[in-house]
Amino acid sequence: MLQVGIVGLPNVGKSTLFKTLTKKQVACENFPFCTIEPNVGVVEVPDHRLAILAKLSSSAKIVPTAIEFVDIAGLVKGAHKGEGLGNKFLANIREVNMIVHVVRAFEDTNVHHVDGGVDPTRDVETIEIELAMADIDTVSRRLDFVEGHLRAGRTRTLELEESALKKIMAQLEQGKMAMTASLTDDEIETVRSMQLLSRKPILYVMNIGEDQVGKVLEHPLGPDRLTLALCVKLESEIVEMPAEEQEIFLKSMGLQESGLDAMITKCYRLLNLVTFLTTGPTETRAWTVRRGAKGPEAAGVIHTDFTKHFIRAEVIYWEELVNYGSEVAAKEAGKIRIEGKEYVIQDGDVCHFRVDV
Repeated sequence: MLQVGIVGLPNVGKSTLFKTLTKKQVACENFPFCTIEPNVGVVEVPDHRLAILAKLSSSAKIVPTAIEFVDIAGLVKGAHKGEGLGNKFLANIREVNMIVHVVRAFEDTNVHHVDGGVDPTRDVETIEIELAMADIDTVSRRLDFVEGHLRAGRTRTLELEESALKKIMAQLEQGKMAMTASLTDDEIETVRSMQLLSRKPILYVMNIGEDQVGKVLEHPLGPDRLTLALCVKLESEIVEMPAEEQEIFLKSMGLQESGLDAMITKCYRLLNLVTFLTTGPTETRAWTVRRGAKGPEAAGVIHTDFTKHFIRAEVIYWEELVNYGSEVAAKEAGKIRIEGKEYVIQDGDVCHFRVDV
């Protein structure tokens, strides 16, 4: 299960967001080998398709897909030098697959700001500099290692890695994130395992005040940062409402979904994931694979042995199945496709895998 780390300066609403998210925590028994620590929450990925398919199949239960959110220790300036909980903070970020960076945009005289006043751009730069500075040390040590091996004998892999590291170092030394380095696909592969902090996907969550809800905040942190405006305080109140009241409240505000659901969905997409579905009388379930995964890899998500013993997949897009009213009707109409090992799974595919047992 992929992890999203929630980071931010002190008193920005980071922990409140995490506590609100865990109110949407899924039943852990649906996920094998899932051990939940105090600062980790397994959160359901919203998917309206599941209820529709479950009704169609008269499923006994619905099992959503999920991602893990990790509440990471707060950051202070100098974290890369070990200030505050800096070492713990940076080590925890290295373990996650992407970052939700909570940025304070609300004014409240009762909530102290560590730098004296609300300034989202300054706060973002504080954390980005810490990530970049930590990466300088990592890249510098690796570059020394690679250059030493290149003196002993040149290989294409080492040359690609050296090129990638030099491009990244040039950006880091300017105080920029490693993700701003322009790398070829081959260069990216050579540095992927380094888990550089400033190359991880980031969603910036602007924690706004209730008086700012509904107002347009166009590129508040610049066009190059993916930003979502969210009133954490309001979201924490919404999640406490019964489901029916939540729906009424959101409609009254002209919203299709809560800000929290929008954030979870954006994280899922930033992680480059897609969902395929299975449905039947026992259950309707959402399954996660990386974008670009082929049939055998998707089958292996259901059971590891299915990858090796994959024969074919019977596939139909979920909406097409709903339109035909049943799997039998869709088959009679010739709408269920037979796909082989090279088929790339698409988001919303309803799949039935045939395997050699």
